[in-house]
Amino acid sequence: MKRPRVLLADDHRIVTEGLRGLLEPAFELVGIVEDGRALLTAAEKLKPDVIVADISMPELNGIEAIRQIKRTNEDIKVVFLTMHPDVTYAASAFEAGASGYVLKHSAPSELVTAIQHALRGKTYVTPLLKGELKQFYKERTGGQDGLTRLTPRQREVLQLLAEGNSAKEIAPVLNVSVRTVEFHKYGMMRNLGLKTTADLIKFAVKYGVTTQ
Repeated sequence: MKRPRVLLADDHRIVTEGLRGLLEPAFELVGIVEDGRALLTAAEKLKPDVIVADISMPELNGIEAIRQIKRTNEDIKVVFLTMHPDVTYAASAFEAGASGYVLKHSAPSELVTAIQHALRGKTYVTPLLKGELKQFYKERTGGQDGLTRLTPRQREVLQLLAEGNSAKEIAPVLNVSVRTVEFHKYGMMRNLGLKTTADLIKFAVKYGVTTQ
């Protein structure tokens, strides 16, 4: 019987080696990547059935990477495996198209179950956050809605800014001009009603774009 193909994305090698032992008995582990941009490339090349991804990754966070992947291949299932027991991260993950949200310390008991749920077209939320997530949706605030109003390119610029990069440093990463980076930056500030770059960075941290 053919085993489901799993692609793993996490920038901590100790974590990925531990997960390899957890996943390989039940799944075919087709690749391991360490940043969000590598995840985009690997997902396109390897065509996994399921992606297991961290949220906090360099260059492009896991949520934004999955959002982009799902636009071109909505059949790929995604389970986030993260250290963040924060309901705003969980909400962002599911809105990006995830099928599961598991905390790293619960991986031994929950990850395989979450992947199996995803393959059957179901969702899995770590029990620690299930009730809180339902309450979050009831009391939804404007900030998270503001994040969904940003374009994919704006969210990329936002993460790179929040990671401490200048417009001059961001431009070659995204293959655009410095002027274009500044255009996106001020467009976000206007869209979100923010006045300074510091305000943008605080927004990025609060809503899970980055953990810097």
